[in-house]
Amino acid sequence: MSRKICVVTGTRAEYGLLRWVMEGVQQAPDLELQIIATGMHLSPEFDLTYQEIEKDGFRIDHKVEMLLSSDTPSGLAKSMGLGLIGCGDVLQQLQPDLMMVLGDRFELLSAVIAAMVARIPVAHLHGGESTEGAFDEAIRHSITKMSYLHFVAAEEYRKRVVQLGEHPDRVFLVGGLGVDNIKKLDLLDRSSLESSLDFKLGPKNLLITFHPVTLENATSYKQLAELLAALEALDDTHLIFTMPNADTHGRVIVDMIKQFVVDNPKKARAYTSLGQLRYLSCLNYVDGVVGNSSSGLLEVPSFYKGTINIGDRQRGRLKAKSVIDCIPEKESIARALRKLYSEEFQLALGTVKNPYGEGGASKKIVEILQDHSLDPTLKKSFYNLA
Repeated sequence: MSRKICVVTGTRAEYGLLRWVMEGVQQAPDLELQIIATGMHLSPEFDLTYQEIEKDGFRIDHKVEMLLSSDTPSGLAKSMGLGLIGCGDVLQQLQPDLMMVLGDRFELLSAVIAAMVARIPVAHLHGGESTEGAFDEAIRHSITKMSYLHFVAAEEYRKRVVQLGEHPDRVFLVGGLGVDNIKKLDLLDRSSLESSLDFKLGPKNLLITFHPVTLENATSYKQLAELLAALEALDDTHLIFTMPNADTHGRVIVDMIKQFVVDNPKKARAYTSLGQLRYLSCLNYVDGVVGNSSSGLLEVPSFYKGTINIGDRQRGRLKAKSVIDCIPEKESIARALRKLYSEEFQLALGTVKNPYGEGGASKKIVEILQDHSLDPTLKKSFYNLA
C-alpha cells in the first residue's frame, strides 16, 4: 500500500526548493504525491504561481484560499485563520499519511496546526535555521515542535533541532535543497534569458530582492530608500528586481520599486515572479545579488558570485565567504558594492564553498520517506541534552 505524502506549498521560492522532492515522491512506486497549493500561489497580485506547479507536470489536489488583500498585521492574522480552516477541511478529505512542508512561512504554520490536531505526522524541511530579523524565526521553530521528521541543511541546524527536544533518530542531515535546483535545471543562455526578461543585460548587472524585516516597526520604507539611493549612484549597472513576498508592509516595498523602475527605465526592471528557471539563470549572469533574501546565502555561493546581505533579516544563518554583510544605510551599502566589484574579492570567489552542501538532498529525503516508520500514536518524548 502506497504511503500518501501531502506537500503544502504557499510561495514561489519554497516550491522551487521542493520541486525535486515532489518529483521523487511522484516517481516512487511506494509513495503517492498529494499537493495543496495556498497563499501567494493563488493570488493574481503575485502572478498566480500555482500555474508553474502545473506546468512542471504536477496535479494540484486542492487549492486553499487564504491570502487577503491586506499586508497589515491584522490582515495576515486573518489569513492564517482562513488557512487553518481551509487546511482542516482539505486534510479530512485527503487523509494523507504524512504532510511535508519547507521553511518558515505563516501559510505553513496554519497547515501544520491543522495536521497536528488531525494526528497527521509532519516532515519539516530546512528546520533549525535562524533568521533573527523576522518573525519567521518563531514560526520555523514552532513548526519544528509540531513535526515528526526533520530534514536539515547543515550540522549546526541538526544540533539546534535536537536542542529543541527532537530525538536525533528523527533528524536527518541532508544538505540544502537549493543546490539540487542548480544541478538539475538546464539554465538559459544569455540571449535566451534576455529575450525571456525582455531586458538587455548591461556591462554590469545586479539581482536585487528586498523583503520586509517583519520584527522591526516602520522600517521597510527607510531601509529600501537607502538601498535605492545606493543603487541609483551606480554607473553602467543594470538592475533586476524581484518583488517581495506577502509579508507585513510588503506593499510599500513594491510601490517604491515600481517608482524606481519608472524613474530609471533604461537600467532597471522589476518582476513579480521570475520563476526558478529565470531566477537561477539570472544568477548565472549577474555580478552579484543584493538584498536580504535567503537565496543569497543558500544558493548564490554555488554560482561563485557575491552576495550583499543587508540588515538583520538573515542574521543567524550560516554564510559562505562570498557574503558581504552591511547595515541598511546608503554609505554602508555603497562600501559593500565597492568590495563586491574589487579585484581581491572577485578572485577569492573561485574558492568559495557553499555551507549547504553539494546537492543530493532531494534523493536522500525521498529514500527516508520510503523507509522510515511512522509511530501511529505520534507521541514524542522531549529529548534532553546530557
